[in-house]
Amino acid sequence: MKTLVLGGVKSGKSRYSEMLARQSGLPVTVIATAQALDEEMKARIARHKADRPAEWSVLEVPAKLSEALHTLNAQNEPKCVIVDCLTLWLTQLCCSDASADELEGQQAQLVNAVQAFNGTLILVSNETNMGVTPMGELSRVFCDQTGLLHQALATLCDDVFLVVAGLPQKLK
Repeated sequence: MKTLVLGGVKSGKSRYSEMLARQSGLPVTVIATAQALDEEMKARIARHKADRPAEWSVLEVPAKLSEALHTLNAQNEPKCVIVDCLTLWLTQLCCSDASADELEGQQAQLVNAVQAFNGTLILVSNETNMGVTPMGELSRVFCDQTGLLHQALATLCDDVFLVVAGLPQKLK
């Protein structure tokens, strides 16, 4: 079972994803993509850690996301994996020295890893494309790449939810 959970900042998407993971009854591994590069992000990460059950495994994977999914998949053990959050991962790629081809290649590798994953996988991402086209080139690249990634993943996922004000709306 593959699930994509989209929503805005502080929409409740992580909380909803964690509830789905608890309901799975499986051991849970969280792949956290955030990097604590400033005090505010450190506090956000600490809040997320405090909200998770202590028995959940956490892997901090800011860059090599497809490799982490392949590694977990190869373990052939029943588990639930939450990836939180795809837009942080994509932001870090967009802000790196990666070329457009490398950026698209990393996303294609992620899509392939999701497609190959056997088990329960919950992907968390910010829906960023419900406003006007951004003025800056980097912001436009990020929004374009996010939209394309979400479309590719939504096709592969069994369920897709949009969380607004803590209320999950089933899209697929």
